Amino acid sequence: MKKTSLVIMAAGIGSRFGGGIKQLEPVGPSGEIIMDYSIHDALEAGFNKIVFIIRKDIEQDFKEVIGKRIEKVAPVSYAYQEVNDLPKGFVKPEDRTKPWGTGQAILCAKEVINEPFAVINADDYYGKEGFVKIHDYLVNHMDSEALPYDICMAGFVLGNTLSENGGVTRGICQVDESGILKEVIETYELRRSGTDAEGKREGGESVLVPLTQNVSMNMWGLSPEFLEELERGFPVFLQEIEKGDIKSEYLLPKIIDKLVQSSEAKVQVLETKDRWFGVTYKEDKGAVAASIKALITDGVYKTPLF
Repeated sequence: MKKTSLVIMAAGIGSRFGGGIKQLEPVGPSGEIIMDYSIHDALEAGFNKIVFIIRKDIEQDFKEVIGKRIEKVAPVSYAYQEVNDLPKGFVKPEDRTKPWGTGQAILCAKEVINEPFAVINADDYYGKEGFVKIHDYLVNHMDSEALPYDICMAGFVLGNTLSENGGVTRGICQVDESGILKEVIETYELRRSGTDAEGKREGGESVLVPLTQNVSMNMWGLSPEFLEELERGFPVFLQEIEKGDIKSEYLLPKIIDKLVQSSEAKVQVLETKDRWFGVTYKEDKGAVAASIKALITDGVYKTPLF
């Protein structure tokens, strides 16, 4: 069987585990966290290796809470994202405390990824369909050595990804009739408003987006060759940061959109009808736990999960 990895971006987890750390809030009846369900669904779809991207300061606690448990059901590798991990010649701004975004996160895993891989966030529940479709694309359709880069993305329906407890950020996708991504635009503070969602673009202007629109949830299918692109692009990104800017991030959706616009990447959008769950706000936890319980009742999951 062709090797494929699931890469989980978990470096945003707080340095103190326990109360208040949203990625580690139990949502399943046997204490399962959201990552457990993503890993279960990925392994079921055929992925055969898990890569956790974390920070060194949470390594011991992370392994105790989830890492050692997952090592019993699948091969596991770790990569470490740190704010000081910069290309030669660059120095972290004195006031910068956060790492450099999802593009840097994936780049940090370059030494442990040698096969096609899917990328997900640690604190999002994606459902089963996205993992099945991305795994099928990676194994049966992707040309890893192709230029432009051959990429796939799970396209979620916007209405299935909103929180009832506040605004969310989504990558709004423009897709052609063949399912090829034409543009992804980061849109902020999206909230349900009738048959649309109301949000704001980067410049602050208000927009209305149909609830039926495809959006990116940072669930991508990538080739190991793409890591070379991230490595080339990171110094360019750092050079372009204005002096005094301590918040700019090297973000995967923006990197891929830039490559799409320059015809250096072709992204197949694989639409999934599954409903997203996530603990964006503390108030979301109850709704997520209820949704997981309903899936167990319907026979989608067993408990305990592993």
